[in-house]
Amino acid sequence: MKKLKLFPLAMALTFSLGFTAFAEETTETVTETETVTITSLNGSGEETELEVPYDPQRIAILDMASLDILDNLGVGDRVVGTASTSLEYLQDYVTGDGIENLGTIKEADLEAVMACEPEVIFIGGRLSESYDALSEIAPVVYLSTDSELGVVESTRKNASTIASMFGLEAEVDSLMADFEARIEALSKAAEGKTALIGMCTSGSFNILGNDGRCSIIGVEIGFENLGDGDVTSTHGNETSFELVVELNPDYIFVLDRDAAIATEGAQLAQEIMENELVMGTDAYQNGQIVYLEHPAVWYTAEGGVTALDYMLSDLESALIS
Repeated sequence: MKKLKLFPLAMALTFSLGFTAFAEETTETVTETETVTITSLNGSGEETELEVPYDPQRIAILDMASLDILDNLGVGDRVVGTASTSLEYLQDYVTGDGIENLGTIKEADLEAVMACEPEVIFIGGRLSESYDALSEIAPVVYLSTDSELGVVESTRKNASTIASMFGLEAEVDSLMADFEARIEALSKAAEGKTALIGMCTSGSFNILGNDGRCSIIGVEIGFENLGDGDVTSTHGNETSFELVVELNPDYIFVLDRDAAIATEGAQLAQEIMENELVMGTDAYQNGQIVYLEHPAVWYTAEGGVTALDYMLSDLESALIS
């Protein structure tokens, strides 16, 4: 009978000791999970404070500018899944062993994102409508460039935000070191010059203002953008070549969107632009129609560090070399 009376007591003691050990182990696990608060955008494009894991080991990428920055910071080996991209300098992240295909920068494969078990997900503006759905899987870091702040400073800001997630803030200054001098040299070449900045797509020419793609040409380099204002919008307005002739800029900068997204059977930008009307402009006569050499970079990776290098190189070859 004594043994029967002692048995519940022994069981209680064992349970108590086991629970204490479990509690200690759980507390230890929670303590080891560090987080950091960053400023990101929400699904509406508004700045918000976001708590993310510190030094994350599993990263899902659906934004090429963010992947570019992670690559430059030396933490690309944490990437477990990426959106497809035609950017040559980021191909290792698409074709590498153990890296899952997560869809495109416009349409995420939610099941694939969930399956790769990321600790954090990076997106750009094209996936803003998927922000809430992706946030159910992991914290979503949504960064973009701000034309008012400028592409260079936006890149610096976003690189600093991402670097803070890994304790690599000190690396950002060296990554951005020579851009200011390059902008200054390009600005001297652009002084007093007018330009039209546009995008060729589906056989048409869309004029771009200083509030959207390629804004660095007008905002930071300093060309007087004749298309800025009423005749343009964030993504560009289709225009007539008669207007191009009427505005008669010193330079015409052309982004070939169809080449950027590898549209099959599309007309080349040069075929669209070099028509009888445009060939009468000062820009054509003086050899100053500039076809941006890396359209995929301009169209899909603006805000990346290597992307910024390519973009400035495109302008340097036309204006300085």
